[in-house]
Amino acid sequence: MKKIKTIAFDADDTLWVNEPIFTKTQERCSKIMENYVNSSISQTKLYETEIKNLKLFGYGIKGFMLSMIETAIELSEGKVTGSEIQKIIDLGKEMIAHPVHLLENIKQTLEILKDDYELMIITKGDLFDQESKIARSGIADCFKKIEIVSEKDLATYANILFRHKIDKESFLMIGNSLKSDILPICELGARAVHIPFHTTWAHEMISVQKSKNLIYQELADVSLLPQYLDTLKN
Repeated sequence: MKKIKTIAFDADDTLWVNEPIFTKTQERCSKIMENYVNSSISQTKLYETEIKNLKLFGYGIKGFMLSMIETAIELSEGKVTGSEIQKIIDLGKEMIAHPVHLLENIKQTLEILKDDYELMIITKGDLFDQESKIARSGIADCFKKIEIVSEKDLATYANILFRHKIDKESFLMIGNSLKSDILPICELGARAVHIPFHTTWAHEMISVQKSKNLIYQELADVSLLPQYLDTLKN
């Protein structure tokens, strides 16, 4: 195999904390809806509404906010008040303004890698929100290329590599999601490193059978990445 030259990182829950913010907001939204339904019903319905709306709103906070409002209207049978809807909107605004908390050892690891490798970010979600998080993260200068996409699948990755003239054999993807960061890269014939995060959105989970068929490296922490890359040089 060729030497790794380009390393791409997923952003949410790979570089910085993301899913716990959504989980906490979902719990707070369920509290608002307690006047109409119990928490388990509202959370189940919200997830169903999110998935239904992905093709319309895509991934990100704004789509999540609209799905919370739609869920509130449906579950309350139109009885949700203007004040309650405003509370839901405020939850979404808090998410957008939430500080960017880098995961442990991210900054130190990027500093080690940036002089020897071309570093990229490949992330999906709302363009404005992701650009804002990257700008506020304090690590933007480590990356030479940034791709914010609506979906992360085989075709998307192939297009990115083609446009940037990157040889798949010299490319490595780092991410927390087997479905979005690892499976498509394995299908493409490139290499991937899975760094699990303690919380994963249900939509990003894949079956045990699919994960067994993947050939990738798993690391417990990003700080182990430089050592792993050294083994590929031998």
